[in-house]
Amino acid sequence: MEERSFYQYMIKRLFFFIASVACLLTACSDNDSFTTDRSQILSFSQDTVRLDTMFSGVPSVTYTFWVHNRSNDGLRINTVRLERGNQTGFRVNVDGTFLNPVAQDLEVRKGDSLRVFVEITSYETHSIEPQLVEDNLLFALESGVVQKVNLRTYSWDAEMVTDLEVDHDMTIEMEKPLVVYGNGISVAPDVTLTLRNTTIYFHNDAQLKVEGRLMVENCVLRGDRLDNMFDYLPYDRVSGQWRGIEIVNGAEGCWMTDSEVRNAWDGMTADSTQVVLNNCVIHNSRGYGLYARNSKVQLDFCQLSNAEVDCLALYGCEAIIDHCTLAQFYPFALSGEALLFSPDSKSLQLLCTNTLITGYDEDVFEGVMRDGETIDYHFINCLIRTPEIKDEEAFENIIWETPEDEVQGQDHFLLFDDNNFIYDFSIVSTSPAFDRAIGRAFHIEEDDNEE
Repeated sequence: MEERSFYQYMIKRLFFFIASVACLLTACSDNDSFTTDRSQILSFSQDTVRLDTMFSGVPSVTYTFWVHNRSNDGLRINTVRLERGNQTGFRVNVDGTFLNPVAQDLEVRKGDSLRVFVEITSYETHSIEPQLVEDNLLFALESGVVQKVNLRTYSWDAEMVTDLEVDHDMTIEMEKPLVVYGNGISVAPDVTLTLRNTTIYFHNDAQLKVEGRLMVENCVLRGDRLDNMFDYLPYDRVSGQWRGIEIVNGAEGCWMTDSEVRNAWDGMTADSTQVVLNNCVIHNSRGYGLYARNSKVQLDFCQLSNAEVDCLALYGCEAIIDHCTLAQFYPFALSGEALLFSPDSKSLQLLCTNTLITGYDEDVFEGVMRDGETIDYHFINCLIRTPEIKDEEAFENIIWETPEDEVQGQDHFLLFDDNNFIYDFSIVSTSPAFDRAIGRAFHIEEDDNEE
């Protein structure tokens, strides 16, 4: 009986083994079969691949999408090609095969996928506005069915310079954007560079270094990345995109009006020189917003906001600040002060009027005790987020903000989206700074209309 039981057991195991092998062979056989049924087609993770706006002549980053075979059989792709050939500047790699000008004889088994990589270096559009550039990527199946994925981007013509050395008086004013590579722009001693009505895009390691004189009117200075870090986050909202403006020791100085500096390491640094800013913004700096040492500084109707170190740092300066907003809400790390002031090799002389100084922390205001000689300062009609300071001679008509106030911190401002890093530091009518004309001049009343 035991011998019969043993043989029965072995027969069952052998049957199971044969059945398993048969199933595997059948599966392989099914997986290796291909159909020309026109109803069996590919599916795509995206029907349209939208690349970010980019400068013509500059290679894009790589975008990807997937090609899936969700049909009941394998599919053969006779060719993959761009409908417009090489006329648009798109470059495509299909699962390791470059289109040159086509990819041929590709197979996608049942349940399998291919990955497609897309880049572009677009041609000049001969327009001052971004222009749509698009093409269709065509997949011709063995069945005769042709499927397509639309590729599109906006291309923007720009003037491009590398290591621009300004050794004579120069004015830059243009409708096209200016893109700066290499070490950036350097202004020689005794030379004036005037920037007017221009947006300047600085590449990663580029900066604006001034040994002479800088005049800026109605300009934006920012990084050159036009694409996104994440779907919700353009690089234009990420700090540290370029190296900022440096006014070196001995330079005549910088005069800037109606302009914006954003997303730099240090927005502006100044050493033993002069800085005059009127109606300007320095926003989202990886280091300092404005760092000034032993310099003459005048800020009128300016906004210095969101710096990883300090929004405004004054060391040994003679400074006048009027109707400014110093807002320290840097979102990416623990941050420094909205305002820091101290003597250096020179004494500190500071007059700050009608200015809003606030931020996330309970105290965003740091300075050295006044002695009337090496350290002298006066704050008049300001709102300051710091514990009250008992010095009536130095602080006159001050609102001392605390985290317990009904309106405080970000509540002063029109738009504050810390999830998507979108800010509008215009002061709303409910802010205690509004009625007292504290802060930057662009006061915008809230819309009380109900839908």
